[in-house]
Amino acid sequence: MRLRLRKLNTLRNQILAVFLIVMVIVLSIVSIMVYNQVGTLMKDTTEKQIQQTAVEANGRMETLYKQIDTLSNQLMTNETVQQILLGLKNGESVDFAKRQSLIRVINNSLAYSNGISSFELYSSEGNRIFPFGEKNLSSVIDEKWVKEAETEKGRLVWVGKDPNNSNYSYAIRRVSLMDRWFSNGGYLVVRILNSYFQVEESNLSPGEKDYMMLLDRDLAPITDNYGIDIQKFLLEGYESIKVNKKQYMIVTQPSAKTGWTLVILKPTSFLNERVTPVRKATLLSGAIGLIIFVISSIILATMITRPIKKLTNTMKNAKMDELKINKESAASLEIIELNRTYNQMVENTNHLIQVVYEKELLRSQTELKALQAQIDPHFLYNTLNALYWSLDDRGEEDLAEIVIAMSGLFRYTIGNANSSEWVTIQAALDQIERYLQIMKMRLGERLLWEISVESNLLAIKIPKLLIQPLVENAIMHGIESSRERGCVLVKIKRINDSSNLLVTVKDNGPGINRESLNALNLAIKNDNVSSFKGMGMALTNVNKRIKLYYEGYDLSGLRLESEIGKGTTVLFEVPDKGGE
Repeated sequence: MRLRLRKLNTLRNQILAVFLIVMVIVLSIVSIMVYNQVGTLMKDTTEKQIQQTAVEANGRMETLYKQIDTLSNQLMTNETVQQILLGLKNGESVDFAKRQSLIRVINNSLAYSNGISSFELYSSEGNRIFPFGEKNLSSVIDEKWVKEAETEKGRLVWVGKDPNNSNYSYAIRRVSLMDRWFSNGGYLVVRILNSYFQVEESNLSPGEKDYMMLLDRDLAPITDNYGIDIQKFLLEGYESIKVNKKQYMIVTQPSAKTGWTLVILKPTSFLNERVTPVRKATLLSGAIGLIIFVISSIILATMITRPIKKLTNTMKNAKMDELKINKESAASLEIIELNRTYNQMVENTNHLIQVVYEKELLRSQTELKALQAQIDPHFLYNTLNALYWSLDDRGEEDLAEIVIAMSGLFRYTIGNANSSEWVTIQAALDQIERYLQIMKMRLGERLLWEISVESNLLAIKIPKLLIQPLVENAIMHGIESSRERGCVLVKIKRINDSSNLLVTVKDNGPGINRESLNALNLAIKNDNVSSFKGMGMALTNVNKRIKLYYEGYDLSGLRLESEIGKGTTVLFEVPDKGGE
């Protein structure tokens, strides 16, 4: 099982898994956001539609209420009613003729509305005038409504349901006498059929059964078609309630004219019916998007990993002696650059393998030559020793000393496998002394030399053959070219009690002109002596060795000082810590 999982742990599958996870997250977030936004939008739209229905229904209520208000106002201002109530104020009684006139006026008013059940007219003292009978206003209308009607001064006041019959409601208004400075002449009580304000179901939005209730100012029901006490839900700010185990949304529409509140209950299931197509469309879109993205991810992952897999197979199939170049393919710039880098690495590696092979071959040859070279110095030393004893036996002491000097010179220069690259100043100066003795045999009295060094500096170590090439240059370019006696001065001293030593090699030869001197110093500094063969090559080599052996030290480097006719001086600095 673990092996199988390891086989599936490929770059292609990793890219595919990451893409799929990201896509699922993105699609989920987008789907949820779209679903929520569309659901909220549809809910808001539906609420607005229901609210509009409530506004229209409430407008109808206000129209019906206005009809009642208009009819009652017309009746209140009718001349017959005004004269009867004015006569009562003046102490007159209501005779038969006045009663008949009042009956005709009230019946005519009732004919204009099927919502008004009856009109009742009372005097300012509360005695009923119409219909005829001994009944007092207080037995029909509570005293607080009478006071409110008095306060409203003629405006219609809604009282509420008839305590004796809930199918009817009362309204009252004070009758103001126009011929008596609009004083209180009595009260007009209107008995209204509640079904007059009933909203028909066809006026509500279609769907499951909707419920409607019309509430007065005290939130007491005027009409309803479900019989549930809605007051507490409205007072507590509920937005939805349950009716018969179904959830309903509460939509209210208050009326500024009547003070009533129209309440409509709409089942929330119709919202789900509207959202269901959106949910299906969202899920279908997400599924289609996921399928498209899966296919695209597989193609993209394959395009990315195919060149890498090809490159990997090329590396696996490569032999140790020679790596194979991978052919370039049409891929992304990064893959192409990776392939080019690999091919360049292959070329460099194959080149390095060839170089290493050649170096191994050369090292083998060098080892053979080194073994052979170990024999040659011994033969040379033995030959020089034999020559020395032969000359000594013949009494050629001067020549014998020259041979001894040559033997020491060769031993110092050639050395052996155990010899060090560093020698003491004493050993270096001894070597220079032997070299000058040999050169004196050729130049005779023309060659003089002087070696000056402080005794406490003799034990300091410097690189082998660092000074001798400068002495050779001084003889070759400063003394040999002149027929006059020449002198070579080698001097080593400490610089102002510092840790550096100043080495000076001076001759009294013909010197160098200013232009050539500047060019030679610049060539030495830049390690460029192509135009100064011989003397320049030796000076540059010494300068390079100083930089190599004393890397990390702040030294001024090798330089020349010269004047025509006054000779040439070569100077360089070395620290006194070398070779440790």
